[in-house]
Amino acid sequence: MRRFAYGLLLTTAVRSSLGTEVSRPRGVSPEHAKFYKAADVFTCISNPSINLSPSQINDDYCDCPDGSDEPGTSACSYLSDLSPSYASDLSSDNDSRSIALPGYYCKNKGHQPGYVPFLSVNDGVCDYELCCDGSDEWAQVGGLKCENRCKEIGKEWRKNDEQRKKALNAAGKKRKELTAEAGRLRKQVEDRIQTLDTEIQGSVLKVKSLEAALAEAEKQERGKVVRSTGKGSKVGTLVQLAKDRIEELRESLLAVREGRDNAVARVTELEGILSTFKTEYNPNFNDEGVKRAVRSWEDYAARDKSALMNDAQDRDLDEISKPDSETGIIKWSEWEDGEESDVDLLYNIEEYLPEAVRGWVDQKLRDLRILMIENGIIAPSKDAGAESKTLTEARDALKAAQDGQTNLQNELSGHKDDLAKDYGTDDVFRALKGQCISKDAGEYNYELCWLDKTTQKSRKGGSHTGMGNFARIDSVTVDDAVPANGKGLGSGVRVALRYENGQHCWNGPNRSTLVVLACAERDEIWKITEEEKCVYRMEVGTPAVCDVQNNNQGNAGGGKDEL
Repeated sequence: MRRFAYGLLLTTAVRSSLGTEVSRPRGVSPEHAKFYKAADVFTCISNPSINLSPSQINDDYCDCPDGSDEPGTSACSYLSDLSPSYASDLSSDNDSRSIALPGYYCKNKGHQPGYVPFLSVNDGVCDYELCCDGSDEWAQVGGLKCENRCKEIGKEWRKNDEQRKKALNAAGKKRKELTAEAGRLRKQVEDRIQTLDTEIQGSVLKVKSLEAALAEAEKQERGKVVRSTGKGSKVGTLVQLAKDRIEELRESLLAVREGRDNAVARVTELEGILSTFKTEYNPNFNDEGVKRAVRSWEDYAARDKSALMNDAQDRDLDEISKPDSETGIIKWSEWEDGEESDVDLLYNIEEYLPEAVRGWVDQKLRDLRILMIENGIIAPSKDAGAESKTLTEARDALKAAQDGQTNLQNELSGHKDDLAKDYGTDDVFRALKGQCISKDAGEYNYELCWLDKTTQKSRKGGSHTGMGNFARIDSVTVDDAVPANGKGLGSGVRVALRYENGQHCWNGPNRSTLVVLACAERDEIWKITEEEKCVYRMEVGTPAVCDVQNNNQGNAGGGKDEL
């Protein structure tokens, strides 16, 4: 019944306009008007082998396999590439059955023109978001009449659009600031690399010099003539042992004497306390314990006691305790040099030479010894104790220089790796690296750290849950509506950051986050969703992608106003 009413209404409208030049059919956009110009015949847009009468346009019956004969009704809304063929289909096997038009065209005078899905035409619902003039409900099904609200909606849209443009201009300025900061940071890294190259070259030369110095010090150490304490110097060894033993006894005597002095001081103090107690206690106080203590003290005081301290003995102890170097009683140096070894003879030879010749002879003897050691003629000197201070300092200086060179090379490698990383167009994310933004959503707080990590934390307390570590910069295609506040992704290609290998999800994968970015005046997390188990998606606004987004911007909502 509804189909018959539509057909009757459409047929009447077409007949009333015969013989005159009519405007484009209902639901046809200016872009597709060229297909409907002929007054005597209509050819299906995607199926040129099918010709129809103009009266069959918008007659609420789908004659064309591509639905192009019904631009103003929902008769062909069921069509798709999967639509089956039917007996009355006059098309060939190659003809398209996918719908040719993007939708029902709304002029929306005073606002942006747009398309409504064919399924929404005359469905009894006023789709003001897409068709503010209400023309999609032209049949007034059930008495519904959709008024034209384009004036009010267009005014509000232009107001919001003006605010969006101002915000985008401000975001563009901020992006330039970010780009300038990123360039400055990159220049710092490049300058540091040049400085490190120079420092490393100097460090290499320094290490080579110190290696040569250490080799020479080791050579001199190997050829050093050491006074032997082995065979041929038994008296010297015995003298050294005696000297050490006497010094040990002297130190023990000093310790015992100090202990005695402390004990004498304590006894004297205790005697004074007891003497005072005997003098001041009350003899009339009937306490047997006190009386016994007083009698014991009287007996102790009446006994003959030898003097605790003897000045003569102390003087003797003072003399005994003096080091031998002060008393001069034993001249150890005379006994230590009591025997000469063959090595001592080498030293003594130099004593008979003039001062000017002595150094030259000493060096020649050392060189001869080193030569004989290197050729296996004589064995090198065995370690006679700790190595020389010169050798220790040479080895320490070389190690410090090698450690410094390693640190410089590691730093240089890190900076070169940093320059090779992808920081996005114009290196813009270099200026944001390490900075973090957060948003409360439900019972959780979500945090995004640029090029670092994403985390989730319960607002009731507890530890952070890693939602992913930064992996790479990517791009995704989106097709979302932008709300009135402008906090939406819109349509087109958008820059995306992928964060992977987060904390393991129980009975699931490691957590990961896809961060999709859109142009905005400031860094802000707009929306967080969990698309599947432990796989998250963040929609984030930032001025860092404004130029990139403008270059990849789609044409959604970009038509001209039909004022």
